[in-house]
Amino acid sequence: MSIEDDVRAPARVLVVGASASGLTTVEALRRKGYAGPITVLGDEPHAPYDRPPLSKQVLSGAWEPERATLRPQDALSALDAEFVLGDPAVGLDPASRTVRTASGRALRADAVVIATGVRARRLPGQENLAGVHVLRSLDDALVLRADLLAGTRLVVVGEGVLGSEIAATARTLGLDVTLTGPLTAPMAMQVGPLVSGVLADLHTERGVTLRLGTGVVGLTADEGRVTGVRLATDEVLPADVVVVAIGASPATRWLTDSGLELDNGVVCDSRCRAEEGIYAVGDVARWHHEGLGRLIRLENRTNATEQAMAVAGAILGEDRPYTPVPYFWTDQYDAKLQVHGFLPADAEVDVVEGDLTARRFVARYRSGGRVTGVLGWNMPKQARMRRQEIVDDLAAPAPTH
Repeated sequence: MSIEDDVRAPARVLVVGASASGLTTVEALRRKGYAGPITVLGDEPHAPYDRPPLSKQVLSGAWEPERATLRPQDALSALDAEFVLGDPAVGLDPASRTVRTASGRALRADAVVIATGVRARRLPGQENLAGVHVLRSLDDALVLRADLLAGTRLVVVGEGVLGSEIAATARTLGLDVTLTGPLTAPMAMQVGPLVSGVLADLHTERGVTLRLGTGVVGLTADEGRVTGVRLATDEVLPADVVVVAIGASPATRWLTDSGLELDNGVVCDSRCRAEEGIYAVGDVARWHHEGLGRLIRLENRTNATEQAMAVAGAILGEDRPYTPVPYFWTDQYDAKLQVHGFLPADAEVDVVEGDLTARRFVARYRSGGRVTGVLGWNMPKQARMRRQEIVDDLAAPAPTH
């Protein structure tokens, strides 16, 4: 029996979000034999593009913007899907599975996939100031690059992955860069004190000024343009350009009146289903991970792809829980970090391969008697091989005490 004969296959699919996860959902549906009509609704005018290069290759100028596009036009055409771009979704009626758009369209489908991602958080008052940026979209990256090329002093607010990457890229462009945020080291929340300490040394050696461990209370300005960042200590860090990289919020405001459960994302079951016929995928999805026994939401590129393939299967009647081992990477200067699994703040960390001082090592993270994660610093193959320890411990019964 072909997939189109299967009564469980929806007659029409609507993907809300022309993102990596949205595009991969379409590709996976076609690969699995789905031949019905598919519509992809996107709020940006651009064809689907990749976000990780924005803070690195696109921002530095190593890539032309077009290179970040995920697929050439002929590959998109071969999917036989309708792409409706530059028209944000503004509402969803789950009962009829109808999505309303800003232009007044009403798009109905038998299966709706929510792939709207996240929105960058901002500081109060920053919208009205020239020289203050967030970095989420391709357009954000291009506007920021133009400002960096014209400026000399950059302050990055936010010491997480994105803030650290932007600081590294801006230093390679020759700017005077200061990185600030409430935590004590770059990516301290993501990788813990041992590795974030090594990252702090790396940034300092490359000329980044670290003003960490204190909060930001606001911005200073003159004639509508930013002049600095005010810290909780009342110190002002002078700046021609400021990037605010203080995290992101799931893009669910358009779903406020939908009746779907919204709590740090679209809440889903273990099949990434928010309601009958409605699924969520990528950064916006918060689903029940059966291996962990709790709801999780992941903001990384690998999950966007893996979860999209799982959702495509669920739409076509496959009944399998989505239980990934998370993976993300970051490139800063000549350091390439690969992270598999979870790195809890209270984890016990030991270096199991390589040498910390040589900045080529694998660190293993343990919590509650289990291996929860591994991190490779310029040792991608070795870190990937250690991933199996996480898989084994996720599948094992909980330790007894």
